[in-house]
Amino acid sequence: MEEGKLKYLSGTSYLNGENTHYIEALYERYLVDPDSIPGEWRGYFDTLPRYDGSPSHDVPLAPVRGQFEQLGRLGPRPIGAQGEDDAKRQVRVLQLINAYRFRGHQRADIDPLGLRKPEPVPDLDLSFHQLSKADMDTEFQTGSLFIGKDKAKLAEIVEALERTYCRSIGCEFMHIVNTEEKRWLQQRFESVRGKPDYSAEVRQHILERLSAAEGLESYLASKYPGTKRFGLEGGESFIPMLDEVIQRAGGYGVEEVAIGMAHRGRLNLLVNVLGKSPAELIDEFDGKQVLARGSGDVKYHKGFSSNVMTPGGEIHLALAFNPSHLEIASPVVEGSVRARQDRRGDASGDQVLPILVHGDAAFAGQGVVMETFQMSQTRAYRTGGTVHIVINNQVGFTTSRPDDARSSEYCTDIAKMVQAPIFHVNGDDPEAALYVSQVALDYRQRFHKDVVVDLVCYRRHGHNEADEPFGTQPLMYAEIKQHKTTRELYAEQLIAAGVISEADAQRLTDDYRGHLDSGSHVVNSLVQQPNPSLFVDWKPYLGHEWSGDYDTSFDAKRLAELATKMCTVPEPIVMQRQVAKVYEDRRQMITGQVPINWGFAETLAYATLIDQGHPVRITGQDCGRGTFSHRHAVIHSQTDASTWVPLQHLEQGQPTFTIHDSFLAEEGIMAFEYGYATTTPNALVAWEAQFGDFANGAQVVIDQFVSSGESKWGRLCGLVLLMPHGYEGQGPEHSSARLERFLQLCAEENMQVVAPTTPAQMFHLLRRQVVRPLRKPLVVMQPKSLLRHKDATSTMSELAEGRFQMVIPDQGERSPSAVKQVILCAGKVYYDLAAYRQEQKRDDVAIIRVEQLYPFPEQSLAAALAPFDQLASVCWCQEEPRNQGAWYAIKSTLRQVLEGHRSGLGARLAYAGRDAAAAPAAGYMAVHVEQQKALVAAAFEG
Repeated sequence: MEEGKLKYLSGTSYLNGENTHYIEALYERYLVDPDSIPGEWRGYFDTLPRYDGSPSHDVPLAPVRGQFEQLGRLGPRPIGAQGEDDAKRQVRVLQLINAYRFRGHQRADIDPLGLRKPEPVPDLDLSFHQLSKADMDTEFQTGSLFIGKDKAKLAEIVEALERTYCRSIGCEFMHIVNTEEKRWLQQRFESVRGKPDYSAEVRQHILERLSAAEGLESYLASKYPGTKRFGLEGGESFIPMLDEVIQRAGGYGVEEVAIGMAHRGRLNLLVNVLGKSPAELIDEFDGKQVLARGSGDVKYHKGFSSNVMTPGGEIHLALAFNPSHLEIASPVVEGSVRARQDRRGDASGDQVLPILVHGDAAFAGQGVVMETFQMSQTRAYRTGGTVHIVINNQVGFTTSRPDDARSSEYCTDIAKMVQAPIFHVNGDDPEAALYVSQVALDYRQRFHKDVVVDLVCYRRHGHNEADEPFGTQPLMYAEIKQHKTTRELYAEQLIAAGVISEADAQRLTDDYRGHLDSGSHVVNSLVQQPNPSLFVDWKPYLGHEWSGDYDTSFDAKRLAELATKMCTVPEPIVMQRQVAKVYEDRRQMITGQVPINWGFAETLAYATLIDQGHPVRITGQDCGRGTFSHRHAVIHSQTDASTWVPLQHLEQGQPTFTIHDSFLAEEGIMAFEYGYATTTPNALVAWEAQFGDFANGAQVVIDQFVSSGESKWGRLCGLVLLMPHGYEGQGPEHSSARLERFLQLCAEENMQVVAPTTPAQMFHLLRRQVVRPLRKPLVVMQPKSLLRHKDATSTMSELAEGRFQMVIPDQGERSPSAVKQVILCAGKVYYDLAAYRQEQKRDDVAIIRVEQLYPFPEQSLAAALAPFDQLASVCWCQEEPRNQGAWYAIKSTLRQVLEGHRSGLGARLAYAGRDAAAAPAAGYMAVHVEQQKALVAAAFEG
């Protein structure tokens, strides 16, 4: 604390003492004309907070003093009435000002190619407001217009509005409801007429960044012509923009920046912003990198991390890995950012910044964009605002007609759903691009909300460098072919202004090329010895081979203590009647009066993990209560709707227990939790589906991240997917979690797929996922009817002393030599089989449960079969149709194990289950019951 105070005093000492009069005079000038003071001071004043959050704006005091002095000299005078016509014209001028704020963007010059042909905007014409050129020399009150004076001629007002809203920046923020936010944005743009007067040093830096952006693309194009790299040509202003956001963020005290983006411009970002070695990139182009294991991925999908130095200190940068499903990386990054913020206790999001880079077509077209915006202000998923940058090529693959690409005016209109401000900017005006990036970051840091920068640019080549774009966009590419690059245009501008010479501009290009030829880093701010405290240490979780057997026992006395604390609810909380019964039963479970059910065992597992220092996070639709009312981890008081979460009150200073009901979505939510889990290896992170089959809405996440992230990118993840699964006659959409799809994706020990059948199994399974240092995704076929099944119970000793059994041998006292048949199964169907066996008195049949379906426990199954030396037949029984469930995925492995038990036995492996079907389950209860009876009976027929 003392160290932070000293650091603050040291960093702000220049604001005190003899400097105060000088600073006050600077601030007076800033309020009148921000461009009249040095850029460093302008940037400082831009970030000053308003007093008490007031939407009113500061005014310079000098004119006020002068006005009162003048009034004193003149003495008292009568108040005159303004003519009615003048009053009306004044109102019309104020309406004109508002019209520019609302619709000026539609007239803005934001297309570098000049192909955008906006419709006329009558609201911006003088005649629309019953004004004319004859009024141009008349003075009017400026109202809320931020031009540094209370009165101005109409000509000056119109000029200010045109320069602010109709040049290289098109602002959209009048859809925002909050007045303070709108006034803040108006002040930022109107006070500098939409574009500040940057110093020569800043302009030279912009040109250096543009030279780097263009230089890398030119180098790769000449060295690897026609090779896919999804270059940034046409959008080079993106590099100085992003560089500025990161450097400016450091001044705010940001310590981590997580970036998500698709392939366009990714290699340029890696080399020119994150500091990836050009030599390493060249090796990837040359195919010299060799993988130790896994598939690897193309170079424009790979992630990267580094540390860079900023004016505010060192920042850790992390670029997320991404698949070709473009926008799906966005919620993954948000999850990673939330995890970093939670680790730091950064509830407001001041220390960790998310930046998402989008393509125009995907931003307008993909539904996960909407889901990600919907998360932005929710309790479970907010990250303090995101800076979105759209690299708007004005074409998606081969689709460029707006009436084909979207139904909205802009590709960014979706952002209005959360009232995010949107800044459209001409990519060939890098100074305007720099300014909107500064405003965007300042807005995010001040209001902790999302903000969008739409960098309107173009794509110099086709979708990739081997693609011929003239076939589908002939006019656009005819213009692009003769269009000068952004660097060329800006260099000419600086040379004409005398900021640099032509030789200086060429030297920047040559110097950068020299760095590339030598393979050296090209980011001057790159930190060679990064501060390890800025990122997570994964070393304890690396290099572990797969092992399913792990000690998950827990001290019995401490377990009882935790159970008692979990069942302690303070007096002010008035529980609903059924919930009170749940907790009363749990108190009896502690003493053994009542068997332990699923919900209590599961929540006890969370308690033990918290007790051992592991945070726990669970989200999903209805997860606080549980879809089937089994968990009740959140108690809602019946008198005042306050909540009590027992797992948050086990001990003072305990690790966090976070549980949130999500909004009604799967894809974005699962992706968020994947990102969270990949950033918090010491935590249990779980997503629960309302019903297991709802996960098919998140299939992209399962395919591209959960199942393959480690193989493609070496990315470890311990995410738990809780998937309610089981056939109880609820129809095609509420029965199956699509077990077969997960098993089809299983290979190379990439994830775990389990179907636990007892509360103790669930307890040890969840504990194994965290206390074992191996990090693999865990997919749990979680039961529904078993949550309250009279036989699906456990004891406190089974929780304290046991461990997860990948295979549960036959239960009972029957003689092994009397067993002639074995039924193998997984999940709920075991209890139907056990009941049938007891009813039919079939002691010649043993039932073995395969609790872990992948990685398949061959040795454990062999050990469970070993006692049965008179075995004549084996049957696999499942509830799912033959073409679904586990059958096709595991039957060959089952036969190998059976052959090991006795030669020829594998060939006699039989199947009992529903016939192959297009839908997972029957829609009528009577049909379901008949099918269930038939498959159980068929299993005993061998």
